[in-house]
Amino acid sequence: MDTEESGLLRAPGRITREQYRFLEEQVKAGRFASVSEALRAAINSYRESSGGRSLFLIGEALVGEGNEVAHIDLLIGDKDGPIGQAFAVGLSNLSYGHTPLLAVIRPNLPPKPFTLIVPKVTVRNMEEAGKIFGPAQAAVAKAVADAVEEGILPEDKVEDWVVIASVFIHPKAEDERKIYHYNYSATKLALRRAMEGYPPLEKIMYDKDRARHPFMGFRAPRLWRPPYLQISLDIPDIERVKRVVSQIPGSDRVILEAGTPLIKRYGTRVVREIREVAKDYFIFADLKTLDVGKVEVDIAFNETADGVIAAGLAPKETLDDFIYEAQRLGIYAFIDLLGVEKPLEKLKALRRPPDGVIIHRAIDVERTGVKPHLELIKEIREVFKERKVLIAVAGGIRPSTALTALREGADIIVVGRYITQSRDVERAVREFLPYLGGDIDLFRVHVE
Repeated sequence: MDTEESGLLRAPGRITREQYRFLEEQVKAGRFASVSEALRAAINSYRESSGGRSLFLIGEALVGEGNEVAHIDLLIGDKDGPIGQAFAVGLSNLSYGHTPLLAVIRPNLPPKPFTLIVPKVTVRNMEEAGKIFGPAQAAVAKAVADAVEEGILPEDKVEDWVVIASVFIHPKAEDERKIYHYNYSATKLALRRAMEGYPPLEKIMYDKDRARHPFMGFRAPRLWRPPYLQISLDIPDIERVKRVVSQIPGSDRVILEAGTPLIKRYGTRVVREIREVAKDYFIFADLKTLDVGKVEVDIAFNETADGVIAAGLAPKETLDDFIYEAQRLGIYAFIDLLGVEKPLEKLKALRRPPDGVIIHRAIDVERTGVKPHLELIKEIREVFKERKVLIAVAGGIRPSTALTALREGADIIVVGRYITQSRDVERAVREFLPYLGGDIDLFRVHVE
């Protein structure tokens, strides 16, 4: 098989950006009239090379707002494959409140490929049924027909393929024009996405930590774009801590830490109390874990901590369990290197890398004039050059020393007393913000 033919080989629904560019180049070269035609050729090549494996494409789209918002999940596949089987089973096995129905442009006029609509929300009465057997049904059908006319779906496959569309209609939706308009747009967009294998992996990796789900009442922050200012809330007085937090200026670059003295006085439940006044902040629980790593991670996790910190002085077995459990639960595991004589050896011995480490100068040591070991930053980077490990610097950090740490490559600067004991907390925080590069995605104009 020549290079051009091998370039067309693809697994439907898994097209990469490079493969899509290849198809565009084939169109420019005059081999195909459109990307859609090139895509059909790619699908045919794939099916021939895979022994006639059935087509199985997936598309999704959300369009609109309010009670009329439309959310479409759909499948496209061959009549003689798993999608065709699901189509037949769905149409012949009715379910109370979720009766499948054929999409029709008008009664007696279904589009091709034939399309089965499955209501996502339980239909409880004829008024709600009318929204499905009316604007939604017509919108989905018209979108499928227009997709064929516009070349999104290949015309020569309309007799071979079927579509299954799962349709969301809110019980309180009232505006039929919006129901039609939003479901038409969402269906056509989902069809296009299915045919293009959307989203490419690059987009998922780019947006996964930026994204905020519109139906979630909070933001789940991730440390995806350093540097950050981590404010260590060490004052063992929860009311004073809440006052400090309430004065922190809003910034994507600020994260919080429930300090060890605070946790020792109130327990890990203090994380949840801080969350009451800092709902969308990333919050570490500085546990300084020395034993029973899994147990302490679970306790902090149940109190909504986004990250946990263990003492680097803990046995290797404890740290291994600590890191495993945190990563299993989807929160960050940091190791504080305070007092560790041979930090690189300790880190190399671990079964798996932590998500981050803290180069920490103790308060009592700080008084003697000992400086933070910033040379460790490059050495740790070298140890974990195959894996991204965040590096924080802590211990008497001020704006001048913060700038030095950042220039040496620190991802996080940890500041406690300079901010928490300041008479003007907001001013103290703002002294650090210019060094952090401003809020994240400040100039992003449009988000899907």
